[in-house]
Amino acid sequence: MSAHAAPPETVRIGVATAGGGDPVTWGGSPGSVARNQRWLEDAFKDSGVKVEWLFFKGAGPAVNEALSNKQIDFAYQGDLPSLVGRSNGLNTKLLLASGTRNNLYLVTPAKSDIQSIQQLKDRKVSIFRGTNGHLVVVNLLAANGLTERDIKGVNLDSGSAQAALVSNGVDAAFGGYEWFKVRDQGLARIVFSTQGKDPAFTRQAGLVVRSEFEQAHPQEVQRVVDVFVRAARWASDENNRSALFAEWAKSGTPVASWTAEFEGQSLAQRNSPLLDDFVVGRYKAVVSDGLKLKLLRKSVTVEDWVEPKYLRAALKSQGLENHWTPYDKAGKPLAAPASVASAR
Repeated sequence: MSAHAAPPETVRIGVATAGGGDPVTWGGSPGSVARNQRWLEDAFKDSGVKVEWLFFKGAGPAVNEALSNKQIDFAYQGDLPSLVGRSNGLNTKLLLASGTRNNLYLVTPAKSDIQSIQQLKDRKVSIFRGTNGHLVVVNLLAANGLTERDIKGVNLDSGSAQAALVSNGVDAAFGGYEWFKVRDQGLARIVFSTQGKDPAFTRQAGLVVRSEFEQAHPQEVQRVVDVFVRAARWASDENNRSALFAEWAKSGTPVASWTAEFEGQSLAQRNSPLLDDFVVGRYKAVVSDGLKLKLLRKSVTVEDWVEPKYLRAALKSQGLENHWTPYDKAGKPLAAPASVASAR
């Protein structure tokens, strides 16, 4: 389609979480800074294009359905669901990373006797299946000599999992930063954390676009990526740590939770938009693991799914080509400049 196609009336962005607050927002991603500060709305103001944010309680799987039905143009979602969508025939492109190395936690009721992952055998455990945490759970179980069949898995979204755990409806739950609030209320204990451990046990998230929209509206895609990169720069600045957590707290997850989630970790490492060897390698690993577990119907390639030209242009126009450190497959710093690492 022509690059000179008329601008769309609305740019619709789907977010793979129910979110919270008024207006509804989310945390843990530089994208939410752009949401809260209305940077996208400002960027499109002169062209008359409206910006619409849609939040999905059903997380990644629900976002995939919306992409399939052309109800959204962009999606912020985790690695596994975005690849499941691609495996199922969704024609999308991965534009940039937007929240990497997200930690995973195992939590139990406050008075539980469970102290480790190994003790989950034959216990009722909440897992949000189909999300980017699901695969990490499977890999953590395997690293501790268990399979998903060894536990009594219950598929619950984040809110339902919290309700079930505090009422002793499940013996344990896997999840993310949302559990710190429950812990701080004295209603749960965190018995395992991926913080400081092998980054292969972390979760990645990114911004994808429907290929049909990208081909018809490259200028609008560039504008969205420009804003996400601007937000990533702000969210990577340690001088903004307190302000960033305050932004994210607008979603209903307290500052204390973000402080705990990011303890001992650099903002730049977690909020970098680069599609470096680590990020691409993790997406490839998700394909491999997803096939083994039959979470993906068929294999997909990552290289031709990644579309780095918009990210490269944004980094160049904002003077950020060497701003972020790229990382290798193992999550170690690379010496190469970011402009090379992100140019796939």
